[in-house]
Amino acid sequence: MDERLDRLADAIEGADSTVALTGAGVSTASGIPDFRGEDGIWNAEFDPGDFRIERFLSDPAGFWVDRLELHEAMFPGEVGPNAAHEALATMESRGALDALITQNTDGLHAEAGSKELFELHGNANRVVCMDCGRKNDAAPVRERVREGERPPRCDCGGLVKPDVVLFGESLPEAIMAESRRRAEESDVFLAVGSSLTVEPAASLPRIAARDGLLAVCNLDPTPHDGVAEVVLREDVTEVLPALVDRLP
Repeated sequence: MDERLDRLADAIEGADSTVALTGAGVSTASGIPDFRGEDGIWNAEFDPGDFRIERFLSDPAGFWVDRLELHEAMFPGEVGPNAAHEALATMESRGALDALITQNTDGLHAEAGSKELFELHGNANRVVCMDCGRKNDAAPVRERVREGERPPRCDCGGLVKPDVVLFGESLPEAIMAESRRRAEESDVFLAVGSSLTVEPAASLPRIAARDGLLAVCNLDPTPHDGVAEVVLREDVTEVLPALVDRLP
């Protein structure tokens, strides 16, 4: 692993632009279960069909009951950033990472201090009004649901929705377009803790690999390993701090 990390660190040091993409494997070390793994949320107790935009619009009260249960399953206790989140934030603060794109909705990258952050699937810590577009902290809304306000509504009277991309919704066009641009312009692209099977995020490493160095760090094989110049089958909470230690 040392030789591959040395090569990656040298490439980052010489790069004009380094971009990272993160998936659920970065958050599982913080105690957040993944969605699609063997013991993932969708294979255990929840049906993805209950979290479609069509269900939210037709049965917002029932949706919010299920959404509250999902949130409590995803965040079974106090969670916070782990060593991988912190390493990526440190890379940015040192000028070694220009942008961080994440498939995760837990908000832990922002909590760790990442600034140039593109949340492809939104952020579960926020809610958005379907009418006026106002965004607010999700915690008070979840408490209102617990107390019986179903569905919760905005001050303007509009339905309040989790500020995440539900099944049946498209990813935010502006965020996806900027993520593609960053991937195209990157000299080094790090794909970390992601199976790289969910589109359109899975297209980003392919875009980056056309003209830049692609590095994949994931415990399980991914469809992009064949085009990656560096593949690390290691724990992200160990690899990323070790990478930081090699950077100036």
